Amino acid sequence: VPAYGGDTTWANLVAAYEGLSEPVRRFVDGLRAEHRLGVGYQPRAGDDAYLRHLLSHQVATLHPLVRVHPETGERVLFVNGYYLERVAEVSRLESGPLLELLLGQATRPEYTVRFRWEPGDVAFWDNRATMHLAPSDTGQLAQPRVMHRVMLRGEVPLGVDGRPSEPITGPPPGTW
Repeated sequence: VPAYGGDTTWANLVAAYEGLSEPVRRFVDGLRAEHRLGVGYQPRAGDDAYLRHLLSHQVATLHPLVRVHPETGERVLFVNGYYLERVAEVSRLESGPLLELLLGQATRPEYTVRFRWEPGDVAFWDNRATMHLAPSDTGQLAQPRVMHRVMLRGEVPLGVDGRPSEPITGPPPGTW
C-alpha cells in the first residue's frame, strides 16, 4: 500500500435511492440509462494505452436506472459516473442535470465509506448495490498500489418493471 492515499470509497446505492424524495423515486423507477464503457474515465499520466483499449473495445448497454436487487428485493440506484452516457427516455438537455442530481445523491457523505488499506486486508462488496472508487489522492509522487481482484459474474439487471438490461453494442449483459 502507498504511504498515503490509495484508499477505496464505496457508496451504498440502496440508501442513496431510499434518500430520494418519493416523487423523484417514482419518476426514476421506470427510466433506463445508457451505460458505455469509458465515458467518465479521466486519463492519468501514462494511461494512453488503457484509454485506447477502452475506446476500441466499446461496450454499451441500456440498464434500468433503478434495478431490483435479486436477493434482497431492494431498489438500487444504478448509477456510476464512469459509465453513464445518458437517460434514454429524456432529451440530452434533460438527461445531464438528471444524472448530475442522481450521481450527487449517490456520493453524498452519509451514503459513503472510505477504507484505508493495510497490508493483508481483504474487502468484499456487492457491485449490485454499491459503486466504488479509488480516489486519486496519492499526489504527484504516485506510489504503487498492488491489489489482486476477483469479480464474480452477476445476473442481468432487472428494472422495477421487470425488464432486463439490453445490449446496445458488444456482448449481451451477463456474458462477459
